[in-house]
Amino acid sequence: MRSSKIIALGAVLALFVSCSPKARISMTVADAPGAALAIHKLNVSSADLLDSVKTDAKGHFNYSVQVAKGQPEFVYIYKGDVRLAALLLEAGEKAEVVADTLGNYTVEGSEGSAELAGLEKSYSDFVNNLAAAEPGEATGIYVRYYRDRLAYVFAHSKSLAVVPVLFQNLAAEIPVFGQTTDALVFSAIADSLKTVYPESKYVRALETEAERRKNNMALTNALQNAKEAGFPDIALPDINAQKVSLAGVEAKVMLLHFWDVENAEQKLFNVDVLLPLYKQYHSKGLEIYAVGVTSDKALWASVVKNQALPWINVCDGYGTASQAVRLYNLQELPTTLIIAGDEISSAKIDGEAGLRRELAKLLK
Repeated sequence: MRSSKIIALGAVLALFVSCSPKARISMTVADAPGAALAIHKLNVSSADLLDSVKTDAKGHFNYSVQVAKGQPEFVYIYKGDVRLAALLLEAGEKAEVVADTLGNYTVEGSEGSAELAGLEKSYSDFVNNLAAAEPGEATGIYVRYYRDRLAYVFAHSKSLAVVPVLFQNLAAEIPVFGQTTDALVFSAIADSLKTVYPESKYVRALETEAERRKNNMALTNALQNAKEAGFPDIALPDINAQKVSLAGVEAKVMLLHFWDVENAEQKLFNVDVLLPLYKQYHSKGLEIYAVGVTSDKALWASVVKNQALPWINVCDGYGTASQAVRLYNLQELPTTLIIAGDEISSAKIDGEAGLRRELAKLLK
């Protein structure tokens, strides 16, 4: 009886596997009989080896790839170091691929793969033209390609084929989309793709990259504004999710205080040190702009409310990855800076006593 149950369970599992969503590849590589090929699947930041196959006497092979519905996969086929084909496969598709050993190929039966093949050809032509350019021609070649790719990604903003376009490089570590304002391009395309592929890991990765670039853009803008303000400006959301600009705070003297909301000593510092100072000097022109450095915004909000902290409390939820942390080059928490006369004070603050002495001098 037990063995029959095991057999029945095995049959069910086999049926489940056979019914799992798949995409099929039928590929012929010219002049490559009995060739060993490697099949890779893109895993956001790396192309992981999926399997190895061998072509038959005619250079042909068939292969099936697990592809969840609504979550197309990027699959790459290599012979040694040469990429023979790049495919973008939907569940249920059968891609018919004809290739040679130099990286030239065509695809039928998979719309995304055919689109990707055209993009790969355009990129290869661009790289070759750039390498062969005469002095002074390279800039024009790049600008034309960049503008063409920019128009392409917006015209095809609901196709996952645009994802590798956004990550193309001129050379190692030099992106085609490397301008600061390209953060807005990444963000717009991520938002568009999310409406079609809400579960795609590639869209989530694009959102992460868009956020990173937007933080860098804010950082650049803040550094540029710092030349006028005397200190780098930051604008972070307060307890009511309203952004408050540091440069927009009107105060004779301001404490810019960075703290870790999960550290018990730093929470006590709010009550034992900052609160008495605030009550003593607020009427004389003191304001505190306190940045909670944490990825747990709910915890931060709870601490701020429970401690009834009356000053400006902000937190963006990015923890140590916050652009404010990088902008002020923080090395430790807590860190307290004094801003007076639109300048960061150079006075050395030695603990609580040093902070009290400096405020006493500035707010007589």
